[in-house]
Amino acid sequence: MQDNSNKIQIIKASGEKEFFNVKKLKHSLLNAGADNLIIDIIVENIKNWIKPGYTTKQIYRRAFDLLNSKKNNSGTRYKLKQAIMELGPTGYPFEKFVGKLLEKQGFKTEVGIIVEGSCVNHEVDVIATCEQSQYLIECKYSSDQGKNVKVQVPLYVRSRVNDIIKKRKKNPYYQNLDFEGWVVTNTRFSADAMQYGKCSGLHLIAWDYPQGNGLKEMIEKVKIYPVTILDSLTKTQKKQLISQGIVVCYQLVGNPEIIATLNLSHRKQNDLQRELKNIFNEQN
Repeated sequence: MQDNSNKIQIIKASGEKEFFNVKKLKHSLLNAGADNLIIDIIVENIKNWIKPGYTTKQIYRRAFDLLNSKKNNSGTRYKLKQAIMELGPTGYPFEKFVGKLLEKQGFKTEVGIIVEGSCVNHEVDVIATCEQSQYLIECKYSSDQGKNVKVQVPLYVRSRVNDIIKKRKKNPYYQNLDFEGWVVTNTRFSADAMQYGKCSGLHLIAWDYPQGNGLKEMIEKVKIYPVTILDSLTKTQKKQLISQGIVVCYQLVGNPEIIATLNLSHRKQNDLQRELKNIFNEQN
């Protein structure tokens, strides 16, 4: 039978149309850790099911459901992007998550603090310090996968970072540090934003930018997963954890007093412990 799936137009998160790309789907499944046999089974299912006008969200949700039905732990990684989206509605949990991500890489982090600039004070989402480097980080969270961070954001951040650096370089406490400004988003940057970032020396990190070293790759490298990835908890229970400052799964491990605040049944507690165990087995 002839395969016509590559001639089917689908709708991206941005609303744009594109032709269904089997290679993209395979690459996503491979990144999730699925083996070639499972990938082939899932791709064949999607190709037989897909119709013109289906959205990428529908396609990838079905792919994840199929992956999960195979009882494959790689499903955890596959639903990572959606779990990050569910950290909202405010941006503060995402800031905490970015702080934990850098903390796991050996940085000392501070989240949501006011610092002095040469001209005015500034609120900095995350400050990450390690050895001779200090990163001043602006976090831009969105629950809309199709949203791009436009050039106005890095323009604004560059001026704020410059004001802070000017002040800190006069302070002996910071004299041995090299400073760098960052913007981290869970979505994407516009072309102008990326061009300005390169030109101005501002480090931009989006979900899949820079290529091979974006937010997704950073998360996979250190194996930090948000609590929103846990299927054994309801949305309300996840929000409850986030309100307590618990944004990543490893904060639950070895902390029964935190889990106790959720008032889970014995069966649900077992489900949660089993899921946490699977996640951390995945990391080893």
